[in-house]
Amino acid sequence: MEGLRVEDDPINQRYAAKLGGKVVGYAEYRPITGAVMFTHTEVDEDMEGQGVGSKLVRAALEDVKARGLMVIPMCPFVAAFIQRHKGEYVDLVHPAHRGIFGL
Repeated sequence: MEGLRVEDDPINQRYAAKLGGKVVGYAEYRPITGAVMFTHTEVDEDMEGQGVGSKLVRAALEDVKARGLMVIPMCPFVAAFIQRHKGEYVDLVHPAHRGIFGL
């Protein structure tokens, strides 16, 4: 989606997808020592089906990877995204949680 930006919003503990300065989706997280636990992802109803959620999660995972942290995907959307992109992101999933999510 043209013009979509994803930013970490550590005060609100979420990655926010913004379009024209407006938040159109977010992925909530909890920082844990050495990892980021993703708890919930939401996209505005009028933006669903346009790839916002996938772009949001991809950007969030890339940021976590760049920080050298692991991921605990408690959010079903994040877990499903990682499942669909195992080759890119399964190594980010904390080893203790890979079996839980079939990764």
